[in-house]
Amino acid sequence: MGTGGTEVVCGTFGVVTMERPPAASAAGAGSGAGAASGVGSVYLAIDIGHDRLAAGVVNDFGEVLVRDRVATPTRDAWPALQRLVRRVVAARPEDAGPLVACCVTCEGPIDKQLGTVAPLHIPILKDFAMRDRIHELTRLPTVLASSSQARVIAERWVGAARGVSDVMVLLLSDAVEAGIVSGGRLLGGRRGNAGQIGHVNVEPGGATCICGASGCLWAYASAVALQAEMNRPLRRAPGPVVERTGVMIGRAIASAAAVFDLRLVLLAGTVPSAFGAPLIDAASRELDQRSRIGFLRSMPDRSRPLVQLGVSDLGREAALIGAAGLGRLALRQAPKAKSAAVTSVGGSPPRPAGAGSRA
Repeated sequence: MGTGGTEVVCGTFGVVTMERPPAASAAGAGSGAGAASGVGSVYLAIDIGHDRLAAGVVNDFGEVLVRDRVATPTRDAWPALQRLVRRVVAARPEDAGPLVACCVTCEGPIDKQLGTVAPLHIPILKDFAMRDRIHELTRLPTVLASSSQARVIAERWVGAARGVSDVMVLLLSDAVEAGIVSGGRLLGGRRGNAGQIGHVNVEPGGATCICGASGCLWAYASAVALQAEMNRPLRRAPGPVVERTGVMIGRAIASAAAVFDLRLVLLAGTVPSAFGAPLIDAASRELDQRSRIGFLRSMPDRSRPLVQLGVSDLGREAALIGAAGLGRLALRQAPKAKSAAVTSVGGSPPRPAGAGSRA
C-alpha cells in the first residue's frame, strides 16, 4: 500500500503489520509520522449496525466532534459506507488535529484474525473484509471489534464504568451481545467474539434462536424476536412480556457474573430503552435469586447481590466513542519505538490464552 516496506511486530493486540507512511489517501485521512505522535490527535470511529451506518471523529477526551449516519441499505452497503466515511473525514474541523487511527465496529460475529465481519442481521456483509477495505480507504491504522466491545470501552473511558475493573455492557437490540472488561482488560477471544451472550442458553428446550439453537437469550431479549412474538412495537409490550424478558436477562447476567466475577453490568440498546424500569426490576430479582454464592453477595450480611445493575446513559454515541477508544488503545499499545511509522494495523491472529487488552 505504502512505500518503504513493512515489518511484523508483536503487540498486545496480536501481530501487527506496521508500514511506513504512504501518500495521502483517497479519503483524505492519511497521517504522517508527526500525526502518530498522539499530540492533539483525533480518531476516526465507524459503527456498523443492523439499522444504521455511523461514523464520527472523536478527540482524546472522548468527545464526538463530527458525526453522521445513514440507514443501513439492504444492498450496496459498502458504497454507502464509503460515502459516509469520506463525508465525515472531509468535515473534520481544521483545528481538531490529525487523524491517527481508526476502529470499525460491527455487530457480531466478526473475525479479527481475517479482518472480516458476518453480522447476522446484515447478510449482504457476510464474510466481508471490512478491516482491510477501511484501511485501503483511509490509510489509517485500523482495528476491528464488536459493537458491544466498543460500548464497554466507552463506559470505562467517559461513562458510568470509570474506575471499574470488572464490568459488562449488555447490548439488547436486534443483536444481543456483551462487551466485558475483566481485571481491567477487554476480553476479545480467539477471533474477537468474546461476549456473544445472546447465544447463552437461558431456557432449555425453549424458543428457536436465529443461530438455530433453542433457548438462547437472543430468542427472548432481542428486539427482532420480541416484536415478532408480540406483533407490535416494543413500547407497547404487555407487562408479562417485559417481566419474562427481565427474567431471562437476569439469568444470563447471573451466569456471566459468576464466570467473570463482575461488579457492574450496564444494559444498552432499544429493548431497555423501551421497557424501562420494570425490565431492570425483573432482571434484578432474577439476578438476586441466581447469585447465591458468597463472592457474588454484598458484605457484611450478604443480603443482596454484589453486582450492580444499571442502564447506560451514553446513548447511540457510545459505539463511536468506544470505537475511538479502541483505536486509541491500539495505537498507544504499539511498540513506542515503532509508533511514528504506524500506518496499517493488520490482522490479529490467535493470541495466548488469557491475554487481553488493557482497557
